[in-house]
Amino acid sequence: MKSYRIDRFGLAALEQSEGSEFEPGPGQVVVGVEAVSLNYRDLLMVRGEYNPRLRLPLVPCSDGAGTILRVGEGVEDAEVGQRVAGCFAQGWLGGEPPAGVHALTLGGPRDGMLAEEVLLESAGVVPLPAHLSPGEAACLPCAGVTAWSALHKGGGLRSGEWVLIQGTGGVSTFALQLAKLAGARIIVTSRSEAKLERARALGADETILIPATPRWGKAARELSEGGVHLVVEVGGAETWGESLSACRTGARVAVIGVLSGREAKIDFAPVLMRQLRLQGVFVGSRADFMALNAAVEAYELRPLVDRTFAFGAAREAFEALERAEHQGKLVIDVRP
Repeated sequence: MKSYRIDRFGLAALEQSEGSEFEPGPGQVVVGVEAVSLNYRDLLMVRGEYNPRLRLPLVPCSDGAGTILRVGEGVEDAEVGQRVAGCFAQGWLGGEPPAGVHALTLGGPRDGMLAEEVLLESAGVVPLPAHLSPGEAACLPCAGVTAWSALHKGGGLRSGEWVLIQGTGGVSTFALQLAKLAGARIIVTSRSEAKLERARALGADETILIPATPRWGKAARELSEGGVHLVVEVGGAETWGESLSACRTGARVAVIGVLSGREAKIDFAPVLMRQLRLQGVFVGSRADFMALNAAVEAYELRPLVDRTFAFGAAREAFEALERAEHQGKLVIDVRP
């Protein structure tokens, strides 16, 4: 059984290795992985920037989909041959995250999905919508669930509201697709006119080209006739101020990513004066994943896959993620 591991930090350390097949214990399943999708978290994990004290070696990647090959004793909620994806946080079934949830996450600190086989809890997998390919299904566990949580679980999105979505990466593109299904009006920002054109094709009502509009928060406020109701905030330090500027009174800000840095100087005046609500989003539970799947299946939604790499080209896939030229998701096909 082949897998990718790192025994030290850095992309140069990402190497294939051979290992024994897994035998599931009670309550466990072995999944034959067919596809993996990449998240920015995976890159940070491999580079040692997410958690420099992470215990190695590690099989990276949080997101993957495949077919159950073997089941352990007492497993009644999963069966051999079932198409499934792994839940990001294996022990988080629903409600608020349990204490120590960060120790339960795939792709660090737990071994992740970049392997031909993985061993998971039977309650840590969910069945997949039938219309999705393995590569499309592999996009759901982190990016899809995060976008769902940002819009519906924490964001309380209602039809007709204005949503500001930063960029066109995996979470942002999912948020665009899901917000459109919910009847929202959507503004998308990007540094690329070509990516904005694609966003408009996916349903964005308004777009803002960042280089031409440095005060894009003000521009979003004007486009939305007084401010947006919800911001999908993925940028972090460099985008925070403009995100707050875009908000109307009572708006919600779903805080997801730190692409431009973790530490920012915050002006609390707009938060106080406009009674803004800030909601951190840490992907979501198995129940959140099931809710997302219900919507994906009902509307036959298809995640946007920018490019697919062969299993032997995993390092090239990470390098493409590092360049950030893609729109939507990058996928690794694990099948021979």
